[in-house]
Amino acid sequence: MTPFLTKAQQPLLLYSRQGCCLCEGLEQRLRRLDLSAIAPPLVLEVIDIDAPGTDPALKARYDLEVPVLALASMPLPRVSPRLDGDGLYAWLQRACSSALGSD
Repeated sequence: MTPFLTKAQQPLLLYSRQGCCLCEGLEQRLRRLDLSAIAPPLVLEVIDIDAPGTDPALKARYDLEVPVLALASMPLPRVSPRLDGDGLYAWLQRACSSALGSD
C-alpha cells in the first residue's frame, strides 16, 4: 500500500520480502526514525518483491539483493545492518543528498 504523500515528500522505497530477517530489521529501524525531518522529507514504502501483482522485473532485479533502499528510482548504497538510530539517520541523510544531487 502506497502511503499518502504531500507535495514535498519523497517515497523511500524498501524492496523487501517476507521472512527476510535483514529486510524486517531494516524496516523496523527505519520506522523508528523521523523520516519527515530528513531533507527532502521521506515516506517509507515497503515493496514485497514476492507479492502477487509485483512487477516480475523487480523480483528479477532484486531477488538476491534484498533489502534494497531506493530514492527517485535509484538504489541507494547498501546500508550496514549494524546502523541504528542516529547513525542510520545520518547515513540516510548523506545517501539521499548524494542520490538527489544536493551534495
